This record gives sequence, C-alpha cells and structure tokens, in this order.
Amino acid sequence: MRIAFDGKPTPRSALPTMPHPVNKKLLKQFGDRIRSLRTARGLTQEKLAELTGFHRTYIGMIERGERNISLANIGVFATTFELSVSELLNFDEEFQFQERSDSKKAT
Repeated sequence: MRIAFDGKPTPRSALPTMPHPVNKKLLKQFGDRIRSLRTARGLTQEKLAELTGFHRTYIGMIERGERNISLANIGVFATTFELSVSELLNFDEEFQFQERSDSKKAT
C-alpha cells in the first residue's frame, strides 16, 4: 500500500503510473526492431499478426513502443523471425546490417 495525498492508504494499482524514460526507450527500440524485421521480410502488419497469432493492432502498438510485452510473446516473435531471443533483442544488429549493406553499395 502507498499513502495518497489525502493520507489514506491507496492500492498501488489505483495510483497513476508514468513509464520510466529508460523503459520508454527500450520499448521504442524493440518496436523499431520488430518493424525493421517485418519490413525486411516484406510482411505487412496483417501478415505478421497471422503468423504470430497476435492481433494486428497489437503489432502496431508494439512497433510504436506503446506495449510492454511479455517474455513469452518475445519468444513468439523470435520463432516467427527464425531468430533466437538474444538475436531478436540485439538492437545493434540492425545497424550493423545496414552499415554492411551501405558499404557494399559504395564498392
């Protein structure tokens, strides 16, 4: 229990919560990673929803960094993209892939 401004005990769930800035950034990075993998494979949100079993609007909310998804759902995305969970969560890999592609174009 927390104490509200009126001095009365308030259940934690009743208090408004603001996401921590680090969490917001992480959710956005994860969403960007999902969008990048989806578009690189030529998938629409609808097709990705079909492959994962998630609703299309849920996919959109994840891509925009609006949903904090469970580890189990991260596993579903990893399986769908044929990646390990650690590969899926390697946000730097996207930039490494992009840099390799750009360097090949330059030569």
